[in-house]
Formats: sequence, C-alpha cells, structure tokens
Amino acid sequence: MSAFRWVCESTEGRARAGFLHTAHGVVPTPTFMPVGTVGTVKAMTMDAVRSTGAGIVLGNTYHLMLRPGAEKVRALGGLHRFMDWKGPILTDSGGFQVMSLGALRKLDQDGVTFASHIDGSKHRLTPERSTDIQHALDATITMCFDECPALPAPVEAIEASMRLSMRWAARSREAFARREGYGQFGIVQGGTELGLRAESVRALTDIGFEGYAVGGLAVGEGQALMFATLDGTVPLMPEGAPRYLMGVGTPDDLLGAVERGIDMFDCVMPTRAGRTARAYTERGTLNLRNARHALDTRPLSPDCDCLACTRHDRAYLHHLFRANEMLGPMLLTWHNLAYYQRLMRGIRAAIVAGDLAGHAGRLRAGWASDDWTPDEMPYPDLPPVP
Repeated sequence: MSAFRWVCESTEGRARAGFLHTAHGVVPTPTFMPVGTVGTVKAMTMDAVRSTGAGIVLGNTYHLMLRPGAEKVRALGGLHRFMDWKGPILTDSGGFQVMSLGALRKLDQDGVTFASHIDGSKHRLTPERSTDIQHALDATITMCFDECPALPAPVEAIEASMRLSMRWAARSREAFARREGYGQFGIVQGGTELGLRAESVRALTDIGFEGYAVGGLAVGEGQALMFATLDGTVPLMPEGAPRYLMGVGTPDDLLGAVERGIDMFDCVMPTRAGRTARAYTERGTLNLRNARHALDTRPLSPDCDCLACTRHDRAYLHHLFRANEMLGPMLLTWHNLAYYQRLMRGIRAAIVAGDLAGHAGRLRAGWASDDWTPDEMPYPDLPPVP
C-alpha cells in the first residue's frame, strides 16, 4: 500500500503539476473532484464518472450520517464499495452544511447540535465525532471539522470563528486514526483578512496534516477578492503538501486558482448546471433551453468525446429539456464533468510543457468568444442551422 504523499512533477510560476499517492490509487494534479454528496454523483453512474477521467470524488459527512448512516455504510463494506468507486474519496467534514442550517443549529465551544433537515431529529457533531464518521465511511482523505461563518461578518466574529476552527483542528487531528495511504487535511479559515489567514496557516502547520485546504471562499466575495486572498495565503502553505480550494468553482476560477498554486478542487457547479440546461464549453456557456438551439444539428463541442457530443446534437438536447425528460440533465451533467476533466488535463499538460501562460490566454480568449462559427463545427447531412 502506498504512503500518502504528494509529489511535484513540474512548476510554472506558482502553478504546480504533481501526483497525489493514496491507498486507493494515484491522482494526477491539478485535479477536479466531482461531488458525490450522498454516495452518488447526481444523474451519473459511477461508470459514467470514470469515463470522464475523474480520479477522485467527494462525499459528505453530514448527509451520509443522516442517511443511510455511517455505521450502515461501514457494515456494507465502506463508501468505496457502497457507491462503486475504487479510487480515492475525500469526505467533507459536515461543518459547512451544519453551519448553513441557521436557526436549526446551536454552536458551542465543543461542537454543534442541530436538527436534521430531513426529519427534524436531533444530532450533534464535534471534531471527534466528525472524524470518527469519516473513518467509518473509509474516507481516503478526512477533512477536519471547522466552523464556516456567514460572510460578510465583523472582523471580530471572523477572528473568533477562525480560532475556534483551529482548536477544533487540533482535536480532529488527535482523533484521526493514522493509516498507510490515508490522509487528513486541515482547513485554513479567516475570511478575506490576510492576517487571520496567515495565523490560521501557522496554527495548522504546527499541528501537522497530510494536506491543507482553503475554506471560506466562493461565498459571495467575488472572484477578484477570492484571488487576492489566495495571493496572500497560498504562498504561506507548506510546499510539499497538496493544496485544496474548497467549493470552487467556474472554469475561470479553477484556472486562476491553479495559477496561484492550488492542486485540488470540488464544486457542484458542473453537475448543477447540467441539471438546469447549462453546458460548459471551450467557447463559454450554452443554455440549451434557448430557442436558437431548436434546429441546431451541431454537437455542443467539436472536441468533446462524451455521449452528449458524440451521439446527439444540440436540437435533441434542447428537446429533452423542453420536454422535461430526465435524459437531458443526465447527458448535460456527463458533458460538463467531461469538460471539467478535460480542462484540468489540459492545464496540467501546459504546466509540464512550460506553456501555462500561453494556454491560459487561449482558454480565456475562447471563453470570451461567442460560440463556434459554422465552418469550425462539424455538420451532419441535416437541414442547416437557421
């Protein structure tokens, strides 16, 4: 069994290409993790997820502890067997979900008591309990339990929250059962206050984790402020450990964060967009509900090898969403996840080749353009696009 470690292969500026070695396989980085919150990536089979090139997926402590329950998952062979995923799984600690419950939860220095959003039943999460649940699930990567304050908030509130999270991080680390090939990540907090972020990095580094995440961003602060916060935070994080930006984001967010030294990402955006008729492509985002697609016989993207692009055209996808057929969200989710994986592979290859700056420029120019021109796209022998 492989020791848990991240190995750097190449750098360009602050961007890094490497390999994450785990008990459940090796993952090239930078990498995007599809979100499988309750043991499933919505609208996808795990064979479909594998076909996109994904190497690691995400599960969630809060949701899985409520349904079906961590002990049931353990009894059924662990989350890998339960959801048919042999590769690495990272589990979010549940902190973000619990803090989002508002009036349904009560915070104290020891942990959080909350009412289930499903049936109102009472539950409690502490750093120790969250860590134990993730162990029961057999998570390859365990996240420490933290508090995620709603922003904007007074600096004093952000400071108190960050320091509480650091105390909880130490307790999470103490509760973590160390095993060959498994790891635990600390989570840097501090809002957009760079001094607090620096203090958080120091505290987590003193505790010592296998990897480090940046939490508390992509919560409405805007891309410019998010990037500024990364500019002041990432250089302080340990160079020999993987760096994970939680809950981010758009293709442009991912590219900008890689340029600033981030290795790992997760976000519901590609799957949620797929369920709401939005397709990510090299030429920006398409809304398949728009009438302009009704007779369009072109694929979503000429460079995509997903089922939506190789077997169907835009007119058919448009029809599926107009008819409220479940196949529409399934195909578009598949496409979006395939696009995100292709995006990350391209960025990684550019870092290795020493061409990230040029590749990034081409990506951003494509996103800013307005779809492909007719002579750039393949047409079957069908009526022309009106």
